Amino acid sequence: MTEDNAVPPGVEDPPQPRVRSLGRNTLVMASGTLVSRGLGFIRNAMLVAAIGVTGIAANSYDVANKIPNTLYAIVAAGVLNAVLVPQIVRAFRRPDGKRTVDRIVTLGVFGSLGITLLFTLAAPVFVNVYTQGWDAPQRDLAIAFAFWCIPQLFFYSTYTILGQVLNAREQFGPYMWAPVLNNVVSIVGLAAFLAMYGGYSPQIDDPGWWTVLPTWLIAGTATLGIAAQALILIWPLARGGYRWSPVWRGPKGELSGVTTVAGWALGAVLLDQVGVIVATRIASEAGAVGSDLGDAAIAGNAAYFNAMMLYLLPHSLIIVSLITALATTMSRHAAAKDTESLRLTVVRGMRIVTVFGLWSTAVLFALAPAIVRIALPTVPTDEAMSVAYVLMALSLGSVPLALLGVFKNVFFALEDAKAVFYIQIPVTIAWVGGMLALQQALDPYWWTAGVGLALSLSNIAGVAMRGIGVRNRVGTLELGAYAWLAGRSLLAAGLAGAVGWSLLRFIPETDLDDRMQALGVAIGALAVLIPLMGLLYWAVLRVLRVPEASELAAPLTRRLRRNVR
Repeated sequence: MTEDNAVPPGVEDPPQPRVRSLGRNTLVMASGTLVSRGLGFIRNAMLVAAIGVTGIAANSYDVANKIPNTLYAIVAAGVLNAVLVPQIVRAFRRPDGKRTVDRIVTLGVFGSLGITLLFTLAAPVFVNVYTQGWDAPQRDLAIAFAFWCIPQLFFYSTYTILGQVLNAREQFGPYMWAPVLNNVVSIVGLAAFLAMYGGYSPQIDDPGWWTVLPTWLIAGTATLGIAAQALILIWPLARGGYRWSPVWRGPKGELSGVTTVAGWALGAVLLDQVGVIVATRIASEAGAVGSDLGDAAIAGNAAYFNAMMLYLLPHSLIIVSLITALATTMSRHAAAKDTESLRLTVVRGMRIVTVFGLWSTAVLFALAPAIVRIALPTVPTDEAMSVAYVLMALSLGSVPLALLGVFKNVFFALEDAKAVFYIQIPVTIAWVGGMLALQQALDPYWWTAGVGLALSLSNIAGVAMRGIGVRNRVGTLELGAYAWLAGRSLLAAGLAGAVGWSLLRFIPETDLDDRMQALGVAIGALAVLIPLMGLLYWAVLRVLRVPEASELAAPLTRRLRRNVR
């Protein structure tokens, strides 16, 4: 602890956590995310087994469940993440910082409760906004699901608030491990549904079939899982030395920075959600066309959700863990007005996320059919391929998405969310314009894949604009050295992807009606191809002298060496 961070004698304040390495913090978070995502795959496979992936029930539930997640992106992930870590880091540097943090938590939790109650009552409005081409019974089913799902918003917000207090204190593990409990609760609910009603059958796509009990088992237990995920964080907070006390008032102007940043962050997220609404409407219309034509292979909004879940797996496993650790470091440097250290952190983050982002692009694009087969084992082959095409389109945006996260946290650390808002305007225009253009140009079978492709292209535009803004605030981003790194990593990823793609073509086709055989072949293929692509990627990076390739693995390799000794 530096001298200017010291707490005066006699002033009670939670103990300051020691600063850990980026690699160790990332490893802790990634391990929790890995377990959570593994259980998430099981949960999602069970959900698809219960209600399908392209039918009326699946699309209805997807829209209902999308509502709290979208609202969470607006209220919690967008606004709260924009202000919490920078403000809490600054607060804990002051002698009376705990009181400020208590006030932020109090206003955030109770404000989220009021918003959640209001939005739950507005469930029919949200369903109408997010759908297009649906008949009344399907909309009614989505509304029934939504009444159970929207309360997730309060628990998502609470989870974010408590988790960001933990992150600001560099207690990263609990925030990433808490979703494990959420998945366990959801799996129990889905297991009960499958035990009572069996797997997916045509009757499930009849909105009249859904009574209170099956609706609750699907949607209600999902909300119960989010509640468990949020409330479990109270325990590590208390063990870490922070105990929340409700505080409603404080000195005038104490939270002025919070409200200013939150306002601009809210505007940026709302702009982004315009794109989400258009994307959902286009995908839902594609699903409606598929239902009208009797073609279940046309990907709709539920297929888009499943592809997005797979796309975000490597991103959340490594990239989000990296960005979360970097955000706290950036906030600390910004609070200390150490612009040079902030700049070096940004440059380091850009290089590391690019190396891992290109790797995930190679794997997701080359092996998409096998990945979808494993994730959705009960889905027919033609439906699985429609999801795979969406995944391939999304995978092209892995690196831009990662860089956007790094740059966004720079603006938030500097309390300059206004720039994020203005940059989001052309990005949203590019996404919406791209989606609508592709919808007009493509057959309905490709509409949802077009949504993913337009998102990837718009993210590239966003990176260019945010990068210029960051450079203007922190100085040179060493773009020449970055381009050299990106070029070498792209070559390695291209070679690995080409090998994976080519070898996947040699795997013999299975009986289209034997899904278990197809699942076994897919598991065997990935068990061989992913390690092979990984070894090739790392080998080429080593030959090309890319040091970032092994930086984050250092804590793991050191631990393995100790165990061997």
